[in-house]
Amino acid sequence: MTESKRDRALAEGFSGRRAAEIVGITYRQLDYWARTDLVRPTLADANGSGSRRRYSYRDLLELKVVKSLLDAGIRLESVREAFTFLREQMGEDIVTANLVIRGASVLVRSDEEIVDVLRQGQGVLNILPLGSVKDEIDSAIVELRPAEGERPASGMPGHQAAAGGEG
Repeated sequence: MTESKRDRALAEGFSGRRAAEIVGITYRQLDYWARTDLVRPTLADANGSGSRRRYSYRDLLELKVVKSLLDAGIRLESVREAFTFLREQMGEDIVTANLVIRGASVLVRSDEEIVDVLRQGQGVLNILPLGSVKDEIDSAIVELRPAEGERPASGMPGHQAAAGGEG
């Protein structure tokens, strides 16, 4: 597909049948997910007999996330709970969130912890950002490094080697 055709398709959106085909789901699944407010089309929603839904590119991404979670063995009701939690409690952009699937649990990283979105944000693991540990050690080395010509204090690394204890 050329770039202009792609841009035009993105601007016009995608019909329900085309969206289902692109995402790899049935039209029946797509219709059910729209009617039950899991993922509603943002460009044009169905409003009566004969009206057509139009899905945006972003809608396709969300639909693919739903399909991926279902394919990973997560129940539809759990997927619905995860989407609700991410949208309402965390303000997460669902398609950019990093989800971890562990058995029947869906986890997401939030700041410095991993939370279980199916347990209303119960913290599961704390994350230790190692970049700050490295910065702290680097600063301590610079601060504690003896000036040139001074002997290191007895507790400093390298003291034994300088005294002939190791080598």
